[in-house]
Amino acid sequence: MKYAVLFPGQGSQAVGMLAQLAAVEPVVDETFRAASTALGYDVLKLVREGPEDRLNLTQYTQPALLAAGIAVWRVWCARGLPPPAALAGHSLGEYSALVAAESIGFEAALKLVALRGELMQNAVPPGEGAMAAILGLSDAEVEKICAAYRDAVENPGVLEPANYNAPGQVVVAGHRAALNWLQAEAPRLGIRKLVPIAMSVPSHCSLMREAAARLAQALMEVEVKMPKLPVLHNLDARPRSSPDEIRDALIGQLHHSVRWAQTVRALSASGVQAFFECGPGRVLTNLNKRILEAGHFVALEEPDGMAKAAALLRDSV
Repeated sequence: MKYAVLFPGQGSQAVGMLAQLAAVEPVVDETFRAASTALGYDVLKLVREGPEDRLNLTQYTQPALLAAGIAVWRVWCARGLPPPAALAGHSLGEYSALVAAESIGFEAALKLVALRGELMQNAVPPGEGAMAAILGLSDAEVEKICAAYRDAVENPGVLEPANYNAPGQVVVAGHRAALNWLQAEAPRLGIRKLVPIAMSVPSHCSLMREAAARLAQALMEVEVKMPKLPVLHNLDARPRSSPDEIRDALIGQLHHSVRWAQTVRALSASGVQAFFECGPGRVLTNLNKRILEAGHFVALEEPDGMAKAAALLRDSV
């Protein structure tokens, strides 16, 4: 059975994440300690004890989640099973996927995503950006609403699709005033449910262009190799054919939409039948079940997740 390993992004973090897995797999805490050495602060303590408000700040969330994803990946690899057909990651998770594919070194990636988080945090003054999930509308309907905002408001600011997560779930990002307009106009626009997202920055929209330009400078100083496993990128659900193309994809990803549903469908179309989430929680697993009508979906970090995934592969031989 062909399978893909998928790495989650922001929103999957929680104080105490991976604690159960760490209790039986020493490599989990070893990975967090290695991250602490690379970054100069105690990542393991932050992940285990918080405080939550610090963990949820983008510049701390991103390296913590990258370390968490790689910790689970290392536990999975120790099982000695055949490698996945492909890797992918949602937003920040794309960096985790590239580390797993040995395209970017672990320490270099940690420092890079810490900088990425800092650049994102500083791109928009506190309180001026926001994100929300629109539930129950098609991609095209959400795009039409964003266009309607530009036409309806003088000097409207930014309101753009940020994450195409699953059918009927599109996250939008932009200026807080735009999200306030969206909330007020929701009944008229046919929005049945609008869910604010607890993000400290409006990710994956044009407000991140300056951050992307500064990230580009840092990426030029990072060694990027061709991945040993195919990695599908958020921009267009395709792998890249050179290190420079990988850099360009990471830069573009920061201020363009994450096309997650397209990525999962592309994996399925390539023959992937099993989708294993490699990180804390099951955010991607829940999304993937909404994207595809059939398939096997397992969150590796959950109790018995590793055993369930391994059994799926062994039983398919």
